[in-house]
Amino acid sequence: MTPSDTLDRLRLARAEGVGPITYRRLLRRYGSAAAAIAALPGLARAGGRRDAPSVPAGAEVAREAEGLARLGGRLLFLDDADYPPLLALLEDAPAVLAVLGSVAALNARCVALVGSRNASANGQRMAETLAAELAGAGLVVVSGLARGIDAAAHQGALSAGRTVAAIAGGLDMPYPPEHADLQRRVAEGGAVVSEAPLGTAPQARHFPRRNRVIAGLSLGVVVIEAAPRSGSLITARLAQEAGREIFAVPGSPLDPRCRGSNDLIRQGATLTETLADVLDNLPDHPLREGLARDPLFARGAPPSGLAEPAAPPPEAEADLDAARRQVVELLGPSPTSVDDLVRRCQFSAAAAMAVLLELELAGRVEALPGNRFALISGTGP
Repeated sequence: MTPSDTLDRLRLARAEGVGPITYRRLLRRYGSAAAAIAALPGLARAGGRRDAPSVPAGAEVAREAEGLARLGGRLLFLDDADYPPLLALLEDAPAVLAVLGSVAALNARCVALVGSRNASANGQRMAETLAAELAGAGLVVVSGLARGIDAAAHQGALSAGRTVAAIAGGLDMPYPPEHADLQRRVAEGGAVVSEAPLGTAPQARHFPRRNRVIAGLSLGVVVIEAAPRSGSLITARLAQEAGREIFAVPGSPLDPRCRGSNDLIRQGATLTETLADVLDNLPDHPLREGLARDPLFARGAPPSGLAEPAAPPPEAEADLDAARRQVVELLGPSPTSVDDLVRRCQFSAAAAMAVLLELELAGRVEALPGNRFALISGTGP
């Protein structure tokens, strides 16, 4: 990409209403970030929005890129040759990653190790020991730089210099603050990644997105001490949905910190006590059929190779009008697949997807993995 293309990609990724799924759809439809940005106002108006979505100016994203370069980092876009290939398999893979450290670490065979923030001493010792053994066996240990199990996992893997931290805020906003030195050491021995712009303070809503990056980078996820409804279980669920292996270290039934991880074992996760339990059950590659055919995964392929029509043909305008009238009425807060929408109406799949894109950019629907969409509360017909 030229410098101009890079800035346009970053502008599109940071544009209001453009999430990872929408970013991919826009590039497929318009062939370039510049063309997609030019189309945003018209698409949002067609979806019922009066004003145009906010798009950062070129100077603003240039400052972001320059600030990252001063930290010693770089940007990786979804179709870059160095973008982590396992993460790219996710339907909602980040459009852009900010990386400090070794990009090669992101492309190695990775195993995530996650668990409780208020972990027991035994849990932390298990995390540190297992992480050191995994790193010693040539694997990269991925975690989230949080207190407790995450920190112990990074500390253990640093003995072999093979660890990656995925964080929820900007790379210049270590969290928790006392882990600033640990983040620096992880970047020196492996890599630290974030999809958030510099200056982003981590908030609760950012952590599920961070968790999907942890899951997406990894062939498998090991859970140590996870309470029910914890963030670690979210990571495990996202990993399972992505076709990754789930491992869990058993804990005392008297310890509420272990109820979630013990429940994973009851649900079929591999009971994990030793390094061999992980190595014997870790696949070479996740089984996600068909996704590798997506043109965005063709390394080095130009955006013009993205095979999707720019819009329904002119003769389909009546179909498009019918879809605009009916799609919002058929959607609700629970996710609905495009196939279900099309089955219940007379308009085509192309018209449905075109209208859903308009509604996304108008802030009325949310795109979800699995070609599903949900109506955003308060934006009904």
